Amino acid sequence: NLLAIYTTFHATHTLSTMSADDPAASALEEEAAQLDGYFSDAPLDPRPKYPPLDTSFNRCVVISNLPKVPDSKLDKLRKVVLKLVTRIGPLASYDGDDAATDDEPTSFLLPFDQASNSTVGCAFVEYESAGDAKKATEVLEGYKFDKNHLLKATLYTRTEELREIDEDGDFQQPSPEPYKEKPNTMEWMEDSCQRDEFAIRYGNETAVLWNDGKSDPAVDYDGAREKKAGINWCDYYVQWSPKGSYFATLVPSKGVILWGGKNFEKLARFPARGVDFVVFSPQENYLMTNNNDRNDPEAIKVFSIQTGELLRAFPLYPRDFLPDDPSEAQQIPPPPFQWSYDDNYLARMGTDLISVFETPSMKLLDKRSLACDGIREFQFSPKANIIAYWAPEHKNQPAHVDLIEIPSRKKLRQKNLFYVTKCSMVWQEDGDYLGVKVTRHTKSKKTLYNNLELFRVNQPGIPVEMLDVKDAVMAFAWEPQGSRFAILHAENPTSTKVNVTFYDMWKQVEPDKKKGKNTSADSNNNKQSQLLAEVTKVQ
Repeated sequence: NLLAIYTTFHATHTLSTMSADDPAASALEEEAAQLDGYFSDAPLDPRPKYPPLDTSFNRCVVISNLPKVPDSKLDKLRKVVLKLVTRIGPLASYDGDDAATDDEPTSFLLPFDQASNSTVGCAFVEYESAGDAKKATEVLEGYKFDKNHLLKATLYTRTEELREIDEDGDFQQPSPEPYKEKPNTMEWMEDSCQRDEFAIRYGNETAVLWNDGKSDPAVDYDGAREKKAGINWCDYYVQWSPKGSYFATLVPSKGVILWGGKNFEKLARFPARGVDFVVFSPQENYLMTNNNDRNDPEAIKVFSIQTGELLRAFPLYPRDFLPDDPSEAQQIPPPPFQWSYDDNYLARMGTDLISVFETPSMKLLDKRSLACDGIREFQFSPKANIIAYWAPEHKNQPAHVDLIEIPSRKKLRQKNLFYVTKCSMVWQEDGDYLGVKVTRHTKSKKTLYNNLELFRVNQPGIPVEMLDVKDAVMAFAWEPQGSRFAILHAENPTSTKVNVTFYDMWKQVEPDKKKGKNTSADSNNNKQSQLLAEVTKVQ
């Protein structure tokens, strides 16, 4: 269009300076008539339209407390820091920036003091988005760069605010907020009738009731305040905390609400859109929500109950956990998170690894996962920071059950197993014993049989004893407190005649000393050491 306008302008201007009889003038007039149809009636603004100039620095981060190194180590430090910051998000790049290279982009600056021949201990980073910059401050704050340096990460806009503070001005002590007594979340324990409480959902209603097992249940709270205000205090699902301090109600359109105290007051609300499942940590310090959305990178969220702060969010599946085949991936359930007994660690199984996160920072323990080739299942001890996991035969290695101490990663015990089809692990409530029900197969893989591997965790060397069971073991469980366990077994899994047998890890039964008698039960007692049937075949 600009060319057509110029041509027409040039022709018109030329025509005005030529005589009417001039042949050249006639040719120009004819050319102008041909171009007349190309013109637009819309006004033309030839000025370039640039994007608005971004004068903020909200995409910039200042990283301090880096090591101060001489010129000989500058390149190595630059590469390490660049690798660290680019894991969080892509750095800003600009068209036509010929000075930028992959090893030294212009959006990354590591100042160097020529006078002292050393770096100054900080770096400036510019990300493509403000979201990545904010994430960088959360991830890098307190990051253990090496044994002597914990990083500090601050948004550049925050440093400008700090620079404007008048250090010589009069400091005014902020007045503390008036004290507000929090509800006693263990109020129900002071019930004079020593009753328990339970919750019931029916229709759209949710009610908490007292129960003593003798008289009819009595309503404690049924959301009367919320009903009066025209609000439904629960839309979907409820959950008690492990010690009964909190009562969680789920409202998928908003999140999770915690209630507690004598009158079930609202204690906190945690935003988690689409939530359909919650898990409390054993000591009630943290709350984990899950919306089971495979496409949501923040499907699982971990909150601090005391502060309400979102500590970290996770996708439903770890990286590289699902197979490439979509139909096969759809059948695989997400691996669950598991808490340590003291709330200090949160762990999840990945492909050939266990990722253990420290609380409250929710950072990966020692910045690396625990390598566990072929892992199928893991569990925390209920009374110690010990992880038990089992793995089938993998890469020419036999199947095995391992006990790993956290955070030292020390392998306390490994038990190799052969011809294993499946294992099921069960911890005793006090963490004194670990029982592993092993389903084995013959070399032909046509016949299955069971045995129990019993770990005495608190004894030196963690001795392991094996209990052979000829029948098919259908269930295995420890008594709540003590050294006994029980198994359900039958001649085959489909049998209608099921036996219950109890065992004691410490009880010894004297063998029958009658002359000339050496029963199979006696020989079995000798083989099983102290694992002797206390009660046998109780149908």
